[in-house]
Amino acid sequence: MSYKDLVEFIQEKYQTKEFIALHEPVFSGNEKKYLNDCIDSTFVSSIGKYVDQFEKNIAEYVGAKYAVATVNGTSALHVSLLLADVKMDDEVITQPLTFIATCNAISYIGAKPIFVDVDLDTLGLSPQALRKFLETYCQVIDDKCINKTTGKIIKACVPMHTFGHPCKIDQIADICNEWKIVLVEDAAESLGSYYKDKHTGTFGTLGAISFNGNKIITSGGGGCIITDDEELAYKAKYITTTAKVPHKWEYVHDMIGYNYRMPNLNAALLVAQLEKIDTYLENKRELASMYDNFFQNSDIQFISESENAKSNYWLNAIILKDEKNRNEFLEFTNNKGIMTRPIWRLVNKLDMFKKCQYADLSNSEWLEERVVNIPSGVRT
Repeated sequence: MSYKDLVEFIQEKYQTKEFIALHEPVFSGNEKKYLNDCIDSTFVSSIGKYVDQFEKNIAEYVGAKYAVATVNGTSALHVSLLLADVKMDDEVITQPLTFIATCNAISYIGAKPIFVDVDLDTLGLSPQALRKFLETYCQVIDDKCINKTTGKIIKACVPMHTFGHPCKIDQIADICNEWKIVLVEDAAESLGSYYKDKHTGTFGTLGAISFNGNKIITSGGGGCIITDDEELAYKAKYITTTAKVPHKWEYVHDMIGYNYRMPNLNAALLVAQLEKIDTYLENKRELASMYDNFFQNSDIQFISESENAKSNYWLNAIILKDEKNRNEFLEFTNNKGIMTRPIWRLVNKLDMFKKCQYADLSNSEWLEERVVNIPSGVRT
């Protein structure tokens, strides 16, 4: 298989020889109708029927008891960590192979990330690597996980379901429970993904989802917190609404809060988008199957959903032979109008996080040199 063959294959599937984006949004339902209704109501900010409707709909879709809509996925993760009682100078285990927002949210609190390796088959946090790190460097004292190297409390663990592929989240949940660590799932990319028939984001105490412009459904921005804990859901809504004490006219705030509530305009878009999600997912899984067949018997590996997982295939990904081949592939495809992107640079290599503790990251480093995303948007 040549790179030229792939370019022609993608052009055929998207029925165009013009520029093909990595993942552009599709608005093919009731978006304009609901937006006009929202505008006519004048409730365009964070109070309105579409915010309430979307929270109800998304909770039902993922199988959570509660959902709290926020302005983006990063804010959802930030507040989820606050609700997990992460404080300044605490530590949070996560993976180095992730979008920067994961570690930004940890840093907003003044906590420190610890980087543990991923699995090659899921691209997500490895339960084996997690257990090895904890057994080597940690101990439980008074129901707290203490890092023997730093003396700090490891308060939470944030695995990320990379490109929509579920990690082995049930094993991670068991390990976190054993080691007295709160599990907060970064499900930003995995709406519509399941592990052992359970939606991602619902294995932990809290989960965070993103509705950024390049996600499967979008409101331009937007995110939400999902949880089965009624008290945490109430606190999430309270904190994201500037911690204002309810009153008809008084402005009283009793703690530091955040202006993180999703506007009604954005929620109107999402209510319409969620009505179409099953169609979008079916379309994307068809494309993934086409890619999988195309790459059979080639020296390029297509990343498929792992055992026990059902992926949304948010971003399709391939593994090239080495870094040199990866760079040649990126150069060729982008010059031909096919948008392709390398996987993120490992977060522990960025200046802000170079001093953070990390374990052996062999898998993450291997993937960093080879993984590329290829066009994954819904074909219309």
